[in-house]
Amino acid sequence: MNALSRTSTGRRALRRDLKLTCQVVRERDFRLVAELCLDLSHKGMLVATELPILTGEQLLVSFRAPRSTRWFDQPATVARVVHGRRPGERGRRLGLHFEEISAVEQEKLFHLLRDLPPTRRARPWTDDDAAT
Repeated sequence: MNALSRTSTGRRALRRDLKLTCQVVRERDFRLVAELCLDLSHKGMLVATELPILTGEQLLVSFRAPRSTRWFDQPATVARVVHGRRPGERGRRLGLHFEEISAVEQEKLFHLLRDLPPTRRARPWTDDDAAT
């Protein structure tokens, strides 16, 4: 088992809590969608947005990795839309999944992120979470 597949939470990728400037544009019209990353993993990111964006929307993401001068330019797909209606949620958020990211690029990003603090859960643990 390689380092990329191991996580302590059972998630596919351990997300890292950080605020990072980025540029996220919609592929079909190049409209700016977001400029703030709220958490990041080697497989995707969570960004804040004011625009109504649909799940499945194709985006282009550009960001500089934390503690590095390395830039990542990745196609991404909106995997999840958080509308900010539940307790503890603040504003609209988009969960993005990086598309076409090579194993080498994933490994580089993983190593740049590995010492950063993990993301805090937005909601408390439940019995359903423990079962999964």
